[in-house]
Amino acid sequence: MEDKGLVHIYTGNGKGKTTAALGLAVRAIGAGKKVFIGQFVKGMPYAELISLNLFENITIKQFGRDCFINKKPQKEDYIAANEGLNYVKSIIKNDVYDIIILDEIFIALYFKLISFNDVKNLITSKNIKVELILTGRYAPEKLYELADLVTEMKEIKHYYNKGINARKGIEF
Repeated sequence: MEDKGLVHIYTGNGKGKTTAALGLAVRAIGAGKKVFIGQFVKGMPYAELISLNLFENITIKQFGRDCFINKKPQKEDYIAANEGLNYVKSIIKNDVYDIIILDEIFIALYFKLISFNDVKNLITSKNIKVELILTGRYAPEKLYELADLVTEMKEIKHYYNKGINARKGIEF
């Protein structure tokens, strides 16, 4: 029986969405699979990129600027997100990658850098063999029905609330 790629959504206000997706990527390359990771609204050199670049079966592209959006999006944010969207459209239907991870795509959607229909079309137009993982806060519940797995990361307690800032190797 031929493998059918499934659709995963990792969302919620808790920590761990990207980490879960990257853990899946590491597992996949250990099984000989080829992985693409597209990071929306991220453009900084996060530590995970350094370590993942050590593996030859992972391709990583960032579709964001130097800072994660925390204010009103700028023109450059729209341009970067749409370049990312177009790039993903060009690879999602083919047989090059076994796993495609669209990290923070729901943040790009939340800030209206891309449209709901853009994300829905990525899901419905993917190659049947491709495992598609989408991450980010604010995933629209309307997309849940298109997914095979939906995990919500729920924040119960976070050390940010004690004034502890993001730490290299842990959050970035």
